[in-house]
Amino acid sequence: MPNRRITNNAYASRRSHVMGRNYNSVSHAASVKLGPVTHTILVALMITVLGLIYLTQATKATGFDYQAQAIESQIADLSVQKSDLEVENARLTAMQTVKNSTVAATMTSPESTDYIRQ
Repeated sequence: MPNRRITNNAYASRRSHVMGRNYNSVSHAASVKLGPVTHTILVALMITVLGLIYLTQATKATGFDYQAQAIESQIADLSVQKSDLEVENARLTAMQTVKNSTVAATMTSPESTDYIRQ
């Protein structure tokens, strides 16, 4: 029989499981066992926590919507105020133009003013 090289480093032990490189030879059993009721409660708590996290994120998004709506309302109010100021500016500019015109300079004041009652 020729010399064969063994490439498999695993061997069968008396414990009926295969051992190889980088395997622990000691296994630890958990000292605390949880029952099905405890597992159900833990799953319910995790679902509740995840639900609360989701709700806080959704609430933040709604808060941003309210802020955006308030800013849009403020922009609309300011644009109305701007248009009012533009009209006022045009009126005042027109009055100054009329007062400074040559036609207004040649006008005279009336000698008497009479009012009619109805």
